[in-house]
Amino acid sequence: MDVRGSWERTARGAMLLGDDGRLRPTIFAEMSALATATGAINLGQGFPDEDGPAEVLEAARQAISDGLNQYPPGRGLPVLRTAIAEHQERFYGIRVDPDRDVLVTAGATEALAATVLALTDEGDHVVTFEPFYDAYAAVTALARAELITVPLRSPGFSPDLDALRDAVTDRTRIILVNSPHNPTGSVLDREALELIVELAHEHDAVIVTDEVYEHLTFGVEHIPIASLPGAAERTITISSGGKTFSTTGWKVGWLVAPPHLLEPVLAVKQYLTYVNAAAFQPAIAAGLRLPDRYFESAADALRRKRDILSSGLSAAGFAVGAPDAGYFVIADAAPLGAEDAAAFCRSLPELAGVVAVPVTAFVRDENRAHYASLVRFAFCKREDVLDRAAAQLASLPR
Repeated sequence: MDVRGSWERTARGAMLLGDDGRLRPTIFAEMSALATATGAINLGQGFPDEDGPAEVLEAARQAISDGLNQYPPGRGLPVLRTAIAEHQERFYGIRVDPDRDVLVTAGATEALAATVLALTDEGDHVVTFEPFYDAYAAVTALARAELITVPLRSPGFSPDLDALRDAVTDRTRIILVNSPHNPTGSVLDREALELIVELAHEHDAVIVTDEVYEHLTFGVEHIPIASLPGAAERTITISSGGKTFSTTGWKVGWLVAPPHLLEPVLAVKQYLTYVNAAAFQPAIAAGLRLPDRYFESAADALRRKRDILSSGLSAAGFAVGAPDAGYFVIADAAPLGAEDAAAFCRSLPELAGVVAVPVTAFVRDENRAHYASLVRFAFCKREDVLDRAAAQLASLPR
């Protein structure tokens, strides 16, 4: 058995190997290390620099004091599973059984990995939109499945629905939907979502959604695909508390699905982390039960931060689109004479004391040309940090 060759093919499919055949670090690790080495403002990695709501933090402290420090149940603590079920009904009118339809995971990424590993076989297709969160390629390659992508093109980053129809075939096992979308900040409209449901029925595919930015939208409605007619029985909805409650380091995620889809995922998940974050689970449950004003204020605060950074990027000479959701803004560095965003990002700490990430990190090598000059900046930072970053970016040569 050619173990080395098999590993290399898998690693290349997951975008883990460089052109020299060596294992390459993720762009996030590379850019965060660059920020540390240079003292630059890190707008590359999507983590907040402020703590989440006091009620959530206090609930975690209390859980630790109460001795909740050992393995929780495999499906997650009942208090969190119940809060997730309440959340789905409260915000979306979706009724689920917390004992049968909810699984707590180590962040959304584990939920995605366990789902793809559980539901695909070698040669199956996983269809998603490109650019895509880099873990999608990695877990698809680990499952020996094939990633098929539908491009989202600037400006607007809306999918071509005809291209989506062409991408989904009888070999499609999973349609992987990320909305609100990372890295572009776009939100799929009802027409696109209804087409996905139609195609899933036509080709007997499972819909898997990544909705971690569900509460961080800016005047645009997020529609969970599971709320649409005919979708719930073939949809796995994935989300997490990290982005909503500024607790990304806690890694508390979940999925909601009917038992016939959840059970195979649970069978895989128990051999990944098994369980996680016992003391943080009641804390995220407390967060999900916060009043509406918290969720509204969190989105409003991010909208202000988006506008601060976007204005600064525009003043610096970038072409900037306005994201409808999330933590990130996409800026085109071509007006500054930068045609290679990766090289531009590596020079940006020296030029302006700021770190960002090239959008080419979220696309396959064969499609890099379509996104060559686009840069992703994170605005989930304190306003004074964003003001300082905007001032430093204004010094870029044009």
